[in-house]
Amino acid sequence: MKKAVLPIVVILVALAGISAPSFARDEPLVLVENPWTASSLNVNVAKLILEEEMGYEVEIILLDESTQWAAIGAGDAHASLEVWPSGHQQNVEQYINELGVVVDGGLLGPVGKIGWYIPTYLLEDHPDLATWEGFLDPDNAALFATAETGDNGQFLAGAPGWTQYDEQIIENLGLNLEVVYAGSEEAILAAVEAAYRREEPILFYFWTPHSIHAEYDLTEVMLPEYTDVCYEGVAEGNVEDIACDYPADELFKIFWAGLEEAYPDVFTFLSNMNYTTDDQISMVAAVDLDGLTPEEAAEAWVEENEDVWREWLPETD
Repeated sequence: MKKAVLPIVVILVALAGISAPSFARDEPLVLVENPWTASSLNVNVAKLILEEEMGYEVEIILLDESTQWAAIGAGDAHASLEVWPSGHQQNVEQYINELGVVVDGGLLGPVGKIGWYIPTYLLEDHPDLATWEGFLDPDNAALFATAETGDNGQFLAGAPGWTQYDEQIIENLGLNLEVVYAGSEEAILAAVEAAYRREEPILFYFWTPHSIHAEYDLTEVMLPEYTDVCYEGVAEGNVEDIACDYPADELFKIFWAGLEEAYPDVFTFLSNMNYTTDDQISMVAAVDLDGLTPEEAAEAWVEENEDVWREWLPETD
């Protein structure tokens, strides 16, 4: 996992002198956007409703999923709306359970799953690539080799700040693969599009829910089955022994611990915010396949689903 997490003693020292900031209603609420499409959609849906229905000004800031915890804990940001729990057990333990400066905001609704993917057309000639054992064959791994990886096959990962255990999985399973970081969701999608157009091999990190699965015929490579034992060291920051699949993730929200006192109506609204995996997929598809901006896709969803989001609003006297 490429996580910039400070040791607990450093965090305690840094946050020891922090008192709850005093916010005025005319100051903007700050929502964190992480660098992937669904996160952008979540915060834009919330922004629209908070501004147009509840009278707040909302500022969206871009932070990676690891550094956001310190910002929210310090009150510099108020909420992040899509946390993948498998990558943040240590953050939960530190910021929520030990320091108490971040609170669990409840489930967002969609269930996510990170995995390894290949284009399904590769299975016609290499059916053994459907499972990780197929990559034990050096000839199979070499199908994915690039100038950058030499004799090893390339495993295309995301950005270093994302939740990723692929280097550990590859080493512990003894695979002739080398992780190369694409740098962004957009870069992975561009690489997949290029490979798919030429029917070339590509092995890459991705997730569901996402519109990529509607656009391309992809197969998730079967890794050793996830177990709690495989991940038991993650909460303490020990990820070196991971040698299994990623777990299913019930996506959840995190808030600054002072949010409920400073903005009780916002706390209620964001706590209630919950929609389905299909809701999120439809918005992601509108961006990735139909060319809408996240702002436009969020606006369209809000216009078409008033019966859903009205249930999120706090009760009025």
